[in-house]
Amino acid sequence: MNDPEYLSAAERAFMLNAFEIDILPGVRGDLDEPLASASPGELVPILLPLIDRGWIDVCRVIPWTPPSGGAGFQPGPPLVRDELLNVLAEVSSWEYPESDDWIGCVTLTHTPEGRLISW
Repeated sequence: MNDPEYLSAAERAFMLNAFEIDILPGVRGDLDEPLASASPGELVPILLPLIDRGWIDVCRVIPWTPPSGGAGFQPGPPLVRDELLNVLAEVSSWEYPESDDWIGCVTLTHTPEGRLISW
C-alpha cells in the first residue's frame, strides 16, 4: 500500500532518516525499543519494502566540494540490489564510525516518489 497513513512507526523512522539524509545508524535514534537495539536481520525486513515501493534509496556517502571550497560529503549513487542486500546485512553498516569521517558510510535518501510522501 502506498498510502503513508498506513506506515508503521518503524517505517516512519526509516522515512525520517531518509529525509534527513542521515547515515544508517541514525535511524536507531528514531526507533522504539526493542527495534532501536535490534540486529540488522530484524531491521532489514522493515526497510526493504520501503525500497521496493520506490520511496528510499540506499547509498554510500561520497566526498563533495562545496562552491565555497573545503571538504564536504553527499550521498553517492544508489546501490544495486546485490550490493544493497550485502551492505544491509553487515553489522558495521548499522553502527556509527569511530571517526567523524562519514565517507563510505551507508545513508538513506528519498527517491523522487519518496519526497512526495508526507506524514
